[in-house]
Amino acid sequence: MSELKGACIIGQSGGPTAVINSSALGVIETALDCGSITRVLGAAHGIRGVLDDKLYDMSQEDREELKLMRYTPSSALGSCRYKLADPDVDDTDYKRILEIFKKYDVRYFFYNGGNDSMDTCNKISKYMQKVGYECRVMGVPKTIDNDLNGTDHCPGFSSAAKFIATSCMEVHRDAHVYDTGMVTVVEIMGRHAGWLAGSAALATWAGYGPDLIYLPEVDFDMDKFIADVTAIYNKTGKCMVAVSEGIHYADGRFVSEAKTSATDGFGHAQLGGLAAMLAEIIKEKTGAKVRGIELSLLQRCASHCASARDINEAYMAGQAAVEAAVAGETDKMVAFDVTRDGANYTCTTALKPLDICANFEKKVPREWINAEGNGIEQPFIDYVLPLIQGELNVPQENSLPRFAKLKKVLTTEM
Repeated sequence: MSELKGACIIGQSGGPTAVINSSALGVIETALDCGSITRVLGAAHGIRGVLDDKLYDMSQEDREELKLMRYTPSSALGSCRYKLADPDVDDTDYKRILEIFKKYDVRYFFYNGGNDSMDTCNKISKYMQKVGYECRVMGVPKTIDNDLNGTDHCPGFSSAAKFIATSCMEVHRDAHVYDTGMVTVVEIMGRHAGWLAGSAALATWAGYGPDLIYLPEVDFDMDKFIADVTAIYNKTGKCMVAVSEGIHYADGRFVSEAKTSATDGFGHAQLGGLAAMLAEIIKEKTGAKVRGIELSLLQRCASHCASARDINEAYMAGQAAVEAAVAGETDKMVAFDVTRDGANYTCTTALKPLDICANFEKKVPREWINAEGNGIEQPFIDYVLPLIQGELNVPQENSLPRFAKLKKVLTTEM
């Protein structure tokens, strides 16, 4: 295949993670060192930056400062939740994107995000093919929810799982300080897939974790929930519960009282308040002292508890996206293929068509959840335990983390 020369754009989209910037760094460093890529541009706030012609010239950044992105949480370039319309219905945004691509001679587009971001990537890729503009489009996976189809796991999940397990262990220790009874309910992110809530089982496996865990893969029954909690509380005087924010009744209604409070840019319900709601119900039914804890945004920004393996794999995904695109690949997402054999763990990158990755959610296998629907089986532990391995020596100043401070120099027309 003939060499394709031109600029590239890297954008970040959706909810951030502790390692999303490591993926972006993998793209940026590899692209800056690639002879086929003439210019490396960063989109301010994802696809919005392309539409608004707000692009950063990444070559103006100090290379040593860029390296700190590996240890910096959240989205260094800025994120967005912007849904592109079906181009057959409204192609206004696509015409604008094509205009910007032509303006800067963009021939490579890398988009770093989750399910909805892969949908954006897929739509742009198909439109560029339709209009005959040669641009290689690659999706770089990201989501703490771990629900992207086509990959063993997603960058960001491993670090979130490690934080959740660690936090649950710490909360468990605190909840058992006094000789008085108490029930603790920990609310964990996850709208339709229970990978994050299931990770609380690592704490139980380690000896200090939830007695009960509820995932959205199993319909929730409030009466059974109260009976489960009451039985453990009456027996031990304590009970710790982990619940996914997305648990729902058999008719599909979210248990969370905040279900209808708002939606994000893609029409997804913004959940929250579940722990407090369940705590009130348990208190009313049992008379026990109950504490509700919502881990909230800490799950996706706790870089101090990141998995070294996660950070390294996130970088690998970004690097692989550039190398594959320069080699002629397009319309793909970088995925992970993993071999788990006891203590031996290997992870390699693979390319999957965007069509099979966009808008499909990977759920926790039902057989990884116990028959009662209130706990996790060993195969889940065997799956997630290798992913959380490794510690990093995070750069610090005055005993506080030193995050990347990008100059974000806006680009000018060539």
